[in-house]
Amino acid sequence: MKAKVTTLDNKAAGDIELAEEVFGVTPRRDILHRVVTWQLAKRRAGNHAVKERNAIRGSGAKIWRQKGTGRARHSSNKAPQFRGGGVAHGPRVHDHEHKLTKKVRALGMRSALSSKQAEGKLVILDQAALDEARTKTLTAKVTALGWGNVLIIDGGELDHNLVQAAGNLADVQVMASAGANVYDILRRDTLVLTKSAVELLEARLK
Repeated sequence: MKAKVTTLDNKAAGDIELAEEVFGVTPRRDILHRVVTWQLAKRRAGNHAVKERNAIRGSGAKIWRQKGTGRARHSSNKAPQFRGGGVAHGPRVHDHEHKLTKKVRALGMRSALSSKQAEGKLVILDQAALDEARTKTLTAKVTALGWGNVLIIDGGELDHNLVQAAGNLADVQVMASAGANVYDILRRDTLVLTKSAVELLEARLK
């Protein structure tokens, strides 16, 4: 399939041929959900925990005799029902990450790219570079192009001026093609790929 190429100055820069097997597949919502869940699970620290009765400081002696007090039978005052006792069935430190096969992850990327292409929210850029690292300049260009919440993916090394200029803009995210992922593609309204990024992504996903 063919797509138009533009520049940051909003000028036409020819056409590019996009691979059907990468940008033209039928998006799988179930696969997108699995990949996003897998990504977010990897980010979780998993260090939330509480003190159970074995971690509470106190005596392990029986607090009163078994019979004859008229009260319930108890052993240690570190039991969960007592104030200051341990928490019952609380969270423990553990890893939330789970495995996801390479084929499923690749299909998720193809589905994400294809969904942006199908929605008309995929833009191909000639190159992502600025002459000066000014946020005002980048804001003017983004506004003229009609981009709102945008993710710009470039191939290879990122332009330093562009990264610096986008650092102050919450709605503009810049990343290299090596870091392209389903979650960031879906959470941004517009996806912008440079021609070099298209080549690298097609080589990675074909």
